[in-house]
Amino acid sequence: MKIHFIETGFLKLDGGAMFGVVPKRLWAKLNPPDENNLCTWAMRCLLLETDDRKILVDTGVGNKQDAKFRSIFEPHGNDSLMGSLRKIGLQPEDITDVFLTHLHFDHVGGAVVRTESGELKPAFPNATYWSNRPHYEWAVNPNPREAASFLKENIVPLQEAGVLRFIEPSAGDIEWLPGIRVRFVYGHTEAMMILLIEAEGKTYVYCADVIPSSFHIGMPYIMAYDLRPLETLKEKNRILEDAAREGHYLVFEHDPQTAYTQVTRDERGRIAAVNS
Repeated sequence: MKIHFIETGFLKLDGGAMFGVVPKRLWAKLNPPDENNLCTWAMRCLLLETDDRKILVDTGVGNKQDAKFRSIFEPHGNDSLMGSLRKIGLQPEDITDVFLTHLHFDHVGGAVVRTESGELKPAFPNATYWSNRPHYEWAVNPNPREAASFLKENIVPLQEAGVLRFIEPSAGDIEWLPGIRVRFVYGHTEAMMILLIEAEGKTYVYCADVIPSSFHIGMPYIMAYDLRPLETLKEKNRILEDAAREGHYLVFEHDPQTAYTQVTRDERGRIAAVNS
């Protein structure tokens, strides 16, 4: 299996929301905020290439949002989802599968496009889109806390087009495809899925929003967005312990600079990035 890192641009999110209880005087050294306390974050997807499948993992925010949305989240950058796919020789028609870790707008926004006539349709016409039913139901009937993150324009058109399929939740890791395991996690939102990928002789863990950046490797660094932060703490600890022991590569969806890293224990016994 071949793995490609697909850059789709950046957006801005409140630093306090992204770093939770960690004091600003600490996190501001890692990702300095602007005058509005907003930090820049990547939206990094993956393209997994097997003999017969081209699997896109998450899709970034897309480009169909209105002016109000853009003024709040300020999507920007030279990279785009379609542009990055073209750089590796792929067109939308080439994608066979789109795996959605969860349905927050910065992960699923690029899954649906708006045509010139205003119609919403799947961005990848030959692809099967993958989620899971508990999370889908959670997303289309959102609680007030998460409602602004679950935009129906990104979700419902997939179901209406008949291209959305569901992976059955499990307490343990699931071998979804050869070399690709799915793990269900519940701290950030209901039934998010992360991937453990065997590619090019390495194990990559696509952390989604359990560990959104290398800045979040430290145990207290948990987003205020998370619904169940103590669950995130347990899930994150398992990922980090396994990675330190087994040499896994952690892939960060939102890190503005570092796409992936291994981790090790520092002189104080804490798990840290090998390049920190």
